[in-house]
Amino acid sequence: MLLSTQDQYPYASKRNVVYGKKGMVATSQPLAAQAGLDMIKAGGNAIDAAIATAACLTVVEPTSNGIGSDAFALVWTDGKLHGLNASGQAPMGLTPEAVKAAGHTKELPTYGVLPVTVPGTPRGWAELSRKFGKLSLKEVLAPAIDYAENGYPVSPTLAKYWAKAAASFRKKLTGDEFKHWFDTFTPDGKAPKAGEIWKSPGHAKTLRLIAETNAEAFYTGEIADQIDAFFKKHQGHLTKEDLAAYQPEWVEPIKSDYKGYEVWEIPPNGQGLIALEALNILKGFDLKTKDCVDTYHKQIEAVKLAFVDGMAYITDPREMKVSQEELLSDEYAAERRALIGEEAITPEPGTPPSGGTVYLAAADGDGNMISFIQSNYMGFGSGIVIPETGIALQNRGHNFSLDETHHNYLKPGRKTYHTIIPGFLTKGNEAVGPFGVMGGFMQPQGHVQIVMNTIDFGLNPQAALDAPRFLWTEGKKVQVEANLPIEITRALADKGHDISIAIDEGGFGRGQIIWRNPETGVLAGGTEPRTDGEVAAW
Repeated sequence: MLLSTQDQYPYASKRNVVYGKKGMVATSQPLAAQAGLDMIKAGGNAIDAAIATAACLTVVEPTSNGIGSDAFALVWTDGKLHGLNASGQAPMGLTPEAVKAAGHTKELPTYGVLPVTVPGTPRGWAELSRKFGKLSLKEVLAPAIDYAENGYPVSPTLAKYWAKAAASFRKKLTGDEFKHWFDTFTPDGKAPKAGEIWKSPGHAKTLRLIAETNAEAFYTGEIADQIDAFFKKHQGHLTKEDLAAYQPEWVEPIKSDYKGYEVWEIPPNGQGLIALEALNILKGFDLKTKDCVDTYHKQIEAVKLAFVDGMAYITDPREMKVSQEELLSDEYAAERRALIGEEAITPEPGTPPSGGTVYLAAADGDGNMISFIQSNYMGFGSGIVIPETGIALQNRGHNFSLDETHHNYLKPGRKTYHTIIPGFLTKGNEAVGPFGVMGGFMQPQGHVQIVMNTIDFGLNPQAALDAPRFLWTEGKKVQVEANLPIEITRALADKGHDISIAIDEGGFGRGQIIWRNPETGVLAGGTEPRTDGEVAAW
């Protein structure tokens, strides 16, 4: 095997590595994983499985994503990696002046009609199906339609976050425009509990229209008309013309060569570049022991140096003032690496030389593999649901700046800095496999930790996910999980890190991994212990 899949590992887990040969789907909800695997068993491929799983996740994990999400994918097929950017742009009527006229002078609001950008997910599904799928969109969306129409029992972690969102929204979302969120997601006046059946007939109708029209109903037809009418009624800016103008983009993935492997990410406007810059910094160190203070210290310092660069420069790629090649150059990595000493620093952006999401991984027996991620952002997103459709809309526009000197300044038709990123690993010309960690600004930090757990420290897929994580937030502030050895936590504090031990593990992301043995075709999968995840294998 290229990478360790031994069943002996140092972190306590209720799960072992899962093996398969003909197909595998790993994601945060068992029902969705099984629906994806069913597509492979029905004659479809990994891409069909991913679309089916993603569509199911809009139903069986609505706390993290929905039909009104954005999506990104890395697809390995016929010996080549393809990138899909299915994130949407700001509506043409969403200007800084319009936002300020609505009373928001410092930033876009978190909730409501203003932060809603064009959803990319439905056309993303259709485009993946058109280019690489073997089954029709009707076939792959059928399981999601069934769960929405007939209901499913809510899982434990899902129930926990649903209840938290409902309690928060009751306090925050008081306008008439939010009524339909409560009608859809708290039909009995409360969030469903674990084991209770929840269904959404409007959601089923919308998915059926998307399936029958290859998503055109959403962008140019009946659903687009409903969205347009709702935003006009509530003084929003998303129009039918904005929806009709949207198309997902095929992009060239970007990579970092890391200790004999290639780590791949989606290019900006995604934040995958941050993970690659951090790995470029870290590959200059000889880190052989995982559970020691030096390793964690250097990882944290590299992550925060890369992060402040990403926050300073990443936006719509047509608007970036610094190229990704400059940020990922060896020369710049060495310059940033030299800033890492024995004490924690407060990071500042460098000057390069000129020149709340769901994640899934799927693979089939023919060697096709896909790393796929979609999200509403901040859990349920904007709090806006289009009446009787089940469409919960994202709030990605919240990340735009109203400061005209900022690199991510709000402009109509512009794509904002985006947190969701799929990852992929190769060695030479062979696919190793897809990996990812959902969870806002945790995602590139999670990618770095999983890659190093795998390559530097030889952990198998499940152990790489089980291992304790850190989360840098700002300045010298770092959150760590409670199972990080206390002697390391204390030693990091001695180095000047402002350490807090997080009680709720939800902030540390949720990941999935599938590795493929190129000699035997055997698939080895791991799933996130911090949620209700499953690896469905055949």
